[in-house]
Amino acid sequence: MNLVLPRQFAPPKNTFALGVILAILSNVMFAMVYAYGKWLPPLTGTAVFLWRMVMMWGCLVALISVLGKWGFVLGGLSRVKGIRGWVWLLAPTPIFASQLWLFIYAPLNGHGVAVSMGYFLFPLVMVLVGFVMGERLTRLQWLAVACAGVGVCMEIMRTGQVSWATFWVCLTYPIFYVMRRRQNIPALTGLFVDLSIIAPICLVALCFHASAMSAVIGSPVMILKVIGLGLISVLSQQANLEANRLLPTSLFGLLGYLEPALLFILAITVLGGVFEWQMLTSFGLIWVGIICLLTQGVAKRWGR
Repeated sequence: MNLVLPRQFAPPKNTFALGVILAILSNVMFAMVYAYGKWLPPLTGTAVFLWRMVMMWGCLVALISVLGKWGFVLGGLSRVKGIRGWVWLLAPTPIFASQLWLFIYAPLNGHGVAVSMGYFLFPLVMVLVGFVMGERLTRLQWLAVACAGVGVCMEIMRTGQVSWATFWVCLTYPIFYVMRRRQNIPALTGLFVDLSIIAPICLVALCFHASAMSAVIGSPVMILKVIGLGLISVLSQQANLEANRLLPTSLFGLLGYLEPALLFILAITVLGGVFEWQMLTSFGLIWVGIICLLTQGVAKRWGR
């Protein structure tokens, strides 16, 4: 999941390579988190999510302390004004929590391909959201949306059902991003607030989930694994934030398409997701839409 910080100045040229490396590394680590639950038996998807949130909060606090970022994080909170401001800040937290849960739950319960499809559709839905909010769409963007729409309709006709996992990703995440953009606070501050709300609830849930608690506490290896899950989760977010700071917005957005591609590959290989050849047409149209967006982004990047 990519979190975007506002950028006011172009990064120096000598940071360009570092930004590309961090962007690729963050997406690879996101994919590692996606498959991590496979390495944590006997924990269920929900139990892995609970441990991830608790450990992610602890690792985030440690990272902020090591980097000396508390002034930055708390300074972002100072921008929140009045009850309305706090409502805008806290209202999208349940959406964020549900997405993080689905990200862990889905690959362990046969919804890996559906979730990867949702992440492919997410940027296309964001294009439509931009149109609703008054942005003009280019012909390539309209073509991208049209191809994706036809692809989704064909997949629904093929399976005879709508995947709730796909639509939960691509329809609720835009709400989260729009609300956070209106709030206009640093992504690191938003992440700290979200986890500070979610992690205590997850810790309480773990206390009532005896099997999930004992499976970890009773095993030094499992303790190291869940700490590793939290650490990878935080480092992936931090690398993503740094890449966003160092790279031009358009290039950062293009590199973000690496994540759903990796998720799809993992879903049909490591995680045992079912891939049928009939899916090539529907998924192919969605990928055509993504290629149109990539082409639009490259053209914009080089001013053509």
